[in-house]
Amino acid sequence: MNQQKKNITYDALVIGAGIAGGEAALNLANTGYKVLLVEKDDSVGGKMILLSKVFPTLDCSACITTPKVSEISRHPNINIFTGSRVDNIKKQDNGEFTANVYKKPRYVRVEDCTACQKCEQACPVSVKDQYQFGLVGRKAAYIPFSICSPKAAVIDIENCTLCGACERACPTNCIDFTMEEETYDLHVKTVLLATGFNLFDPLKMPRYGFGTYKNVLTSMQMERQIAPTRPFHTILRPSDGKMPDKIAYVLCTGSRDATIGNPICSQICCMYSIKQAQLLMGALPMADITIYYLNIRSFGKGFEEFYEQAKGMGVNFVKGKIGRISEKENGNLTLRYEDINAGKLKEAEHDMVVLSVGALPNPEADGMFLDKLQLDKFNFVGQTDLMASPAQTSIEGVFVAGTASAPMDIPDAILSAGSASSEAISYLMKDAAPQPPKGGVNVGLASGC
Repeated sequence: MNQQKKNITYDALVIGAGIAGGEAALNLANTGYKVLLVEKDDSVGGKMILLSKVFPTLDCSACITTPKVSEISRHPNINIFTGSRVDNIKKQDNGEFTANVYKKPRYVRVEDCTACQKCEQACPVSVKDQYQFGLVGRKAAYIPFSICSPKAAVIDIENCTLCGACERACPTNCIDFTMEEETYDLHVKTVLLATGFNLFDPLKMPRYGFGTYKNVLTSMQMERQIAPTRPFHTILRPSDGKMPDKIAYVLCTGSRDATIGNPICSQICCMYSIKQAQLLMGALPMADITIYYLNIRSFGKGFEEFYEQAKGMGVNFVKGKIGRISEKENGNLTLRYEDINAGKLKEAEHDMVVLSVGALPNPEADGMFLDKLQLDKFNFVGQTDLMASPAQTSIEGVFVAGTASAPMDIPDAILSAGSASSEAISYLMKDAAPQPPKGGVNVGLASGC
C-alpha cells in the first residue's frame, strides 16, 4: 500500500493523552505554543476516564475528566492524533527533534460520524471489550465507550470479516475501508513523555487462580462494575451472574514482591481498594467486604481518615498474606492465608475475590528514541535531578510527566504535568518568545484515583 507521508511542525510533542498528558498539553497550548498530542488508544482520557470515583473525596472521576477532555479536544493550539504511535525520536544538532508518527486507519471518517451506533448494531462479529476489561463483548464496529473522545465509531479490522453490514447500515456513509496508515515526518522543539503505567498481569501469579477461576477479578474489572458507564446495572460475579455476598480484596498483588520483578510499592492500591470497598458497601448493603493486607499505606492528605471511615462502615481488615486461592464446586473461593497478628495459618471462604494489582513501568517510552533514554533501576523514565528539575530526563529538551516516571495518584500526576509543562515552556523560551497567551497556565487539582 502507498502511505501518505507528510512533513508537520509543532512546538511541542506530548506523548500520551491521559490526565497528565492532557494537563501538560493544555498548559503549553494556553501559553501560546502549538502542540501535537499523540495517543495510542482510540480515545483521549487514559485510565482516569474509566474510573468510578476518586479517593478520598469520592468525586465522580468522569465528571472531572470529561470537561478536561472536551477542553483539550476544542483547543485551537492542540492537534490530537488518536490510534497513533511515535518512534525514531532524534535530537538534531540545532537542538530540535525529529520523529516519525504513524496514524493507523480508523476506517471511519470522524468528521462525518454521528455516533448513532447503527454500524455496531448491524455488525455480526463479537469479541471481548478491552475498555470493559473483558467483562462483556463488543462488536468489530464499535464506539470505544459512551464518553470517549472523539465520539466516533472504530472498525476493528483484525476481527472484521468485511461483510459490509456496517457500511450498509451507516446513514452518513462515513465508513471507508480504503483508508491507509498515515506516516508523518515530525519536527518539534521539545518532547513530553506522559506514557503512563501498565497494570500488573495477575497471570504471573498462578496461585491466585486468575484466568482459571471465573470469580477472581482484577481491581480494574471491579472498577468497571462500579463505574457509571459500567457494563451491568449492578455488581455480578462472572461465573453465574449472582450478586456476591462475601467479597475479598488481596492487596499488593504484583507490588512489593521481588519474586515477580516489582519490589516497590505502587502507592495507589491500598486507597483504591478502600474506595471500592466503600462504594460496594453502598451498592451491596448486605455484603461482607474483607481486605487482606500486609500494610495499609494511607500517607496522603485525608487518606488515614478515609481508611478509618471504611472501618467504621464495616469493612473488615485482615493483616494476612495470601498463600493460595482454590475454587469450590459452587464457584466460591477458599483463601488460605497467614494471619500475621495471630501467627496462624487460616482459611476463609468468599464468593468473589478482587486482586488489587499494582503499577508497572510502561516500556514503550524507551523504544521511541534513537538516542539512549535513561531509565531508573525500576525501569521508569529516569529523572536526572529530582530536586532541582524533576521533569528533566537524560535527553535535554525531553521531559517526563505523571506515572511514566513513578507510581503516583491523580493529584501527584497533575502536579507532575504542571512541572513538566513549566520546564518545557522555559526550555522553549530560551530561543524564542511564544505567541501572546490565550489563557493562564492551567494547573488543575483532582483527587486520587
